[in-house]
Amino acid sequence: MRRREYLGLERRKYIRLNSVFPVSFQLLSLDGRQIFSEWIQGFTNNICRGGICLVINQLAPDLAKILKDAEAKVSLKIEMPLNREPVAAVAKVSWIKDSVETSHKYLVGLTYEQINPDQNNKIMRYARMRKLFVPVALGIIFVVGIGLSLNTYINIKLIRGNKALVEQLVKIVQESSVAKQKIKMIAKEKESLQLRMQISQLEIKNVEEEKKNLENAGNLEKAQAVKKIRELNSLMEKLSQVRGSLQEQMINIQQKENVVTEELLRLDEVKSHLEKANIDNMYQWLKAHQNPRTGLVASFEGDSDIANWAFTYDQSLAALAYTNFRDFSPVRKIFDFFDKKGQKKNGLFLNAYYANKGSPAELVVDKRANAWLGIAILQYTQKSQDRKYLGLVEKIAQAIANLAGEDGKEEVTSKALDIAWQAAEQDLAIYAFYNLLYKVTGEPLYKTRSDELFNQLLPFVDTHVWSIAAIGPEKLNAAGINPDRILEFIEQNCQVEVSYTRPEGKNVKIKGFDFAAQRHLAKGGVVFSEWSAQMVLAFKIMGDFYYNKNMIAKARSYKSKAEEYLVELGKMIISSLSASGQGESCLPYATQDFVDTGHGWMAPKGKSTGSLAGTTYTIFAYYNYNPLELKE
Repeated sequence: MRRREYLGLERRKYIRLNSVFPVSFQLLSLDGRQIFSEWIQGFTNNICRGGICLVINQLAPDLAKILKDAEAKVSLKIEMPLNREPVAAVAKVSWIKDSVETSHKYLVGLTYEQINPDQNNKIMRYARMRKLFVPVALGIIFVVGIGLSLNTYINIKLIRGNKALVEQLVKIVQESSVAKQKIKMIAKEKESLQLRMQISQLEIKNVEEEKKNLENAGNLEKAQAVKKIRELNSLMEKLSQVRGSLQEQMINIQQKENVVTEELLRLDEVKSHLEKANIDNMYQWLKAHQNPRTGLVASFEGDSDIANWAFTYDQSLAALAYTNFRDFSPVRKIFDFFDKKGQKKNGLFLNAYYANKGSPAELVVDKRANAWLGIAILQYTQKSQDRKYLGLVEKIAQAIANLAGEDGKEEVTSKALDIAWQAAEQDLAIYAFYNLLYKVTGEPLYKTRSDELFNQLLPFVDTHVWSIAAIGPEKLNAAGINPDRILEFIEQNCQVEVSYTRPEGKNVKIKGFDFAAQRHLAKGGVVFSEWSAQMVLAFKIMGDFYYNKNMIAKARSYKSKAEEYLVELGKMIISSLSASGQGESCLPYATQDFVDTGHGWMAPKGKSTGSLAGTTYTIFAYYNYNPLELKE
């Protein structure tokens, strides 16, 4: 066999490695008794069970000649990765080749004469592993890449789908509003036609009576009445034509009304499905923003200045939303933070913490926020029957009692202008807290505190929407306060209709509520999503109240108002812009960003900033969930 063919056969036995590892070698005489060289550094990247291919750089010519003449054997120390000691072996030269690229560089094929079989097996396992490593790694990278691409594709589709859901709802709501307006115009037109038909009918009746009187006249009078009867017949004919024309118009307008009514029913059915889907997406948005490490939920998404702030009041709303859906795991994460980690001041939790760290973001202490936290824990306790956090609730109650007589918020700045309104809001929250705490624990002390606070509140509750939710229509009536008047006052003084520019640039008219309406007159008013949702809930509470009294007309009137303003809130729904939000539905806090709320702070910046409070209270309003009332 020719030498080139022999070398080819020999080389095919080797496994080509993807990386080299060092080999020290020494030339020995054929009988092994004489040493021809010092230890020399070589490398290998080809290997087989019977030997290795050695790469030698800068080999002295005399030693190269010995190898070429096969006058020596080679002692080896193979440095295996992950092996503490090199693998020792003795090999004979099978072939040698000069490198074309560099002088004094050689490739030498060696066949083992002596090597520990176990060590040789290790070398082969490593060689095969290295051989498979790159394709396997590339395969894994490919699979992961496909997975990531697929996940990205799915996320993009999900985001697009969620955004489309929001856009469809806004579109349907607008079309529904147009249809309702058409029905109102048709109703007015019908009313006008009916009045004209009544007048026409009366005129015909009068003519008929006059004609009858003339026909019954005596002989002398009949001669004079003939001419008059002819005139009346002519008039009767004209009046009949007018009545016929009016009847035709009435038929046409009734047909038009039927068409528009059918279209409105269709739109309302579609709107109902889209509304439910968007509300469900709001809840998913709420869950997606809970920090897995601290359990806190970021209050706003979109305002870089407070993007990571978690207000204590908002944590209570999130916990209440989770509780309402019996989704108790995220609730416990929130309560565990306050129970074990939340920094306090004067026994009360701070107004805000950083959602990702849990460290304080705002050192103000707000009694109202702490009362709401207590309310959320009590609702959870009632629904889950888990009494783990009752000790925390009672500590909050005691700390609030210790601060009785103070304004409720330490370090209040000059921006807190509407102090009387804020005081009523705070005391209503604390009243509801004590009331619920008494119902859960049966402790008379808390009933005493709630009764005392109720008596203090009476002069101030007649203008506050929370009076309906916290005290209830029945108790307000018993105390001589008309709950209808409360809502009438708010509608007259706080209802606004504004032009809202949606994130995609469309302008829509939105009717809602601004509890600081006078402050925003120059701006044309501002609709606040949280306050508007509170009014929707109040209307629903009043509707239920009158249904229970069998006052159906009044109940329907309130339910109709609730539906009207809930539809208006639907126009405010936006798509989440964050990666975690994935285009899920949420609401901005107001129709204008960075506007003075009139209650001591500014609304967040950004037209696409999602608000936890606005979104959560809209969920409450949709599901008619009153967080200030404890139900079995």
